[in-house]
Amino acid sequence: MKILILQDNFPPQSFGGAGKVAFNLSLALQKRGHQVFIISTRQNKSLPETENFGGLKVFRIFANYHQRWRGYLSIYNPQTIKKVKELMREIRPDVVHAHNIHYYLSYYCLKSAKKYSKKVFLTAHDAMLFNCGKLTIKQCSQSKNPSIRNCFNYRVNWLDQLSQEKKRYNPFKNFLIKRYLKYIDKIFSVSRALKDALNQNGIKNVEAIHNGIDVNDWQIDNEKISSFKNKYNLQNKKIVLFGGRLSGLKGGEKVILAMKKVIEECPEAILLVIGRKEGYALEMLKMAQELGIKDNFIFTDWLDGDELKSAYSCSNLAVILSICFDSFPTMNLEAMACGKPVIGTCFGGTPEVVQDGVTGYIVNPFNTEITAKKIIYLLKNPQKAEEMGRNGYNRVKQDFSLNSQINKTIAWYQKALDKK
Repeated sequence: MKILILQDNFPPQSFGGAGKVAFNLSLALQKRGHQVFIISTRQNKSLPETENFGGLKVFRIFANYHQRWRGYLSIYNPQTIKKVKELMREIRPDVVHAHNIHYYLSYYCLKSAKKYSKKVFLTAHDAMLFNCGKLTIKQCSQSKNPSIRNCFNYRVNWLDQLSQEKKRYNPFKNFLIKRYLKYIDKIFSVSRALKDALNQNGIKNVEAIHNGIDVNDWQIDNEKISSFKNKYNLQNKKIVLFGGRLSGLKGGEKVILAMKKVIEECPEAILLVIGRKEGYALEMLKMAQELGIKDNFIFTDWLDGDELKSAYSCSNLAVILSICFDSFPTMNLEAMACGKPVIGTCFGGTPEVVQDGVTGYIVNPFNTEITAKKIIYLLKNPQKAEEMGRNGYNRVKQDFSLNSQINKTIAWYQKALDKK
């Protein structure tokens, strides 16, 4: 098959969750003998229009604008549409598979894809198909009962959108998105929770396909782990790993409040934060300083390759404490592939991969006392942590492999192509 991938920020420009998933999918498809092309964007005109990255041919269209116009240009962006059409006309793919296109490439690309290809797919990585940003869990914010996740109502209305976007609100945005979604043969969601949210907001024709990972890619030798520990002075420490795009909605405040209680019980505990010491990270440091635990925080900057693997491997456990709808955090899979237990949020898709009491614990991040108790228990019971880590590794290898994700995706491609 000739397959064209659409992704606003394709690596190495961005190694965010959606970009990384699109990259792994593209590489795996190419290794199986398919012709794979990438259309992405660049915000710097000095960057090349085409490049070969990881053996993949990537076309980068220049597009840049102020975020205030996103509600409109995410629907139809004249900076990119003409060039996208030209490339599709030239490539004539069998399949177009869009990922995140809600910033620069725009949803109009789906209409062009239907014209110049045989079948069109889209993977929804987040709530942007019906919501203008992170989907907050206002109705659950005071609850301390994780079982409330079974009662979530993800339906949003125009007042929610207006409150979030204010003057940037486009009242026609969701209507127009749904119009362009009609050109898609199948929408994939990265979790069942996201599928439910899409359905509740009137978006049907959705199939859940979990992101996958190759556990073999996450093995690292002890020498590199030791070198990483020396670099960040982590010897003889009990390490709790936290990372991602740091923000309050990602649980930044909640992890600090939990760590305050953890450090009282385990003074040698360190919160190792994967992220730059800027923006929200500075707010985290200020909160930690006010609580008297600043010395127990270490920021590594962004990590990739062996350093990222080493960060996971030298940690005792990882925490994912989002207080928003987090569709399917990649950190869950990465930590489990490195044999580490995960203490994960009850909001979003995390409970679909982290088994409570088996591969880690599911918590409501608003209940920092319970979160802290779970962290303390695993730090004080390393054998239990190792057992959960092994369970997590086996679960990812068996149920969330990259091969499984690719097989399901290709099966849908072929099913659609065979359908007359």
